[in-house]
Amino acid sequence: MRQVALRNGARVPALGLGTWMMGEDVRQRAQEVRALQTGLDLGATLIDTAEMYASGRAEEVTAAAIKGRRDSVYLVSKVLPQNASRTGVVKACEASLKRLKTDRIDLYLLHWRGAVPFAETMAGFDDLMQSGKILGFGVSNLDPKDMQEWLAVSRADKALANQVQYSINVRGIDFDLLPWCRERKIAIMAYCPLAHGDVPHKPVLKRIAERHRATPAQIMLAWTLRHEHVITIPKSARPERVRENVAAADIVLSAEDLMDLDKDFPPPRKPQPLAMS
Repeated sequence: MRQVALRNGARVPALGLGTWMMGEDVRQRAQEVRALQTGLDLGATLIDTAEMYASGRAEEVTAAAIKGRRDSVYLVSKVLPQNASRTGVVKACEASLKRLKTDRIDLYLLHWRGAVPFAETMAGFDDLMQSGKILGFGVSNLDPKDMQEWLAVSRADKALANQVQYSINVRGIDFDLLPWCRERKIAIMAYCPLAHGDVPHKPVLKRIAERHRATPAQIMLAWTLRHEHVITIPKSARPERVRENVAAADIVLSAEDLMDLDKDFPPPRKPQPLAMS
């Protein structure tokens, strides 16, 4: 598995495992745990979750998946904006730690911007860093303007990542946010890289997939990984689909492939609002 180097020295797999919508049906829990463990076994040792997902139950699914192997997993979780005051961040993190059955979170993100000033959230992150409850922090769903405001806060420039929606058919960040973050060594985490499973029915995707003996979904994932500072986090509760997703990390798209894809999925020519779903 190719790795992405974060600015704090940590190295994480370029393809991780999402958990959005896991934990919503107790009847699916065993399969969800098995899917995550399948990914871990294959080297996708980054798991992304959040206190919001199924009201914390996705964190509980994650806890079951990483039991006995916590030290080999890079764990990412997120705090809701309404909990992002200095004291609220600490309280929310401690609740996540309890659900995750661990003593630390490797990367803790502000889920999106709310009414709480960034300085308050950063103060909470500072407290958590000093206590060792988180080993790194970052943000999610912040556009370039938001990012500039975030980085203006004392010590907030140590943010490791910005997690945003990014896929071949939702590529607005290519115009500004992605290069802006690359210049500042802030990793991009791409969520919904498979467009919620709605893979576009475009001949170009099928054609390039055939070139690589792959599936169109795998080409979509490989496309998000064409930049060395992008981490992609597809979610699947099916072990067989997880295997397919992880295999996409081995696909290297050629310049010809990328040019062909740009024709049907053109890059943005002007700033676009950040996609959130």
